[in-house]
Amino acid sequence: MAELPLITPDWPAPANVKALQTTRQGGVSMGVYASLNLGDHVKDNPPHVAANRQLLSAYLPSEPVWLNQVHGVRVIDAALSSCLESADASVATRKQVVCVTMTADCLPVLLCDHAGTVVAAVHAGWRSLCDGVIEATVAAMPVPAGQLMAWLGPAIGPEAFEVGNEVRAQFMAKDAQAESAFKAKGDKWLGDLYTIARQRLQRLGVTQVYGGGHCTFSESETFFSFRRDGDTGRMGSFIWLE
Repeated sequence: MAELPLITPDWPAPANVKALQTTRQGGVSMGVYASLNLGDHVKDNPPHVAANRQLLSAYLPSEPVWLNQVHGVRVIDAALSSCLESADASVATRKQVVCVTMTADCLPVLLCDHAGTVVAAVHAGWRSLCDGVIEATVAAMPVPAGQLMAWLGPAIGPEAFEVGNEVRAQFMAKDAQAESAFKAKGDKWLGDLYTIARQRLQRLGVTQVYGGGHCTFSESETFFSFRRDGDTGRMGSFIWLE
């Protein structure tokens, strides 16, 4: 079997913390979903999605705890999850329990502690990021925030995420320092999700933050992008304790 072209997060996580990030490459989906689409909610051929998830299973210790992501701030314990719970983040302290978030422009955030006792995966679309999904996830992890590190996976980049005044205003109402994450472009703004996530993490006391160098919108060969393509697939960001 050919190896999938996966991204391994570049961060100093403890040896028992395992994480991986898929791209759009290496699967069997066709057309706008080509080729490693993991989303079963995007009108792709269900057998293709199942086959793609099966390809991924060779790299994971168990079936991931898939979520019904709703752009909210609910966090679940992945080990206690029922099937497809509506939530946008999951935490695990039990070994071999795989947390996952699916994205195609939204920001995936992976978290772990220095001792390798807890991990989390966060779906930080702009709404959930603004409303505090990172804060809710850090609060749900049973260690002080200062013992955590974060990896920011591929999201829409600061030169592509164009928003109106109302989005910028919502972020600034929650945190005034968000002003520095927006750059004027005519009567619109270019927003930097990576900068906002770093600001939020820093304010919580999470000072070790890695990743944040990709743009799903501009790197069309590598990543799905909803903003760019509309109908498209989803990548997955996975983390677990070995």
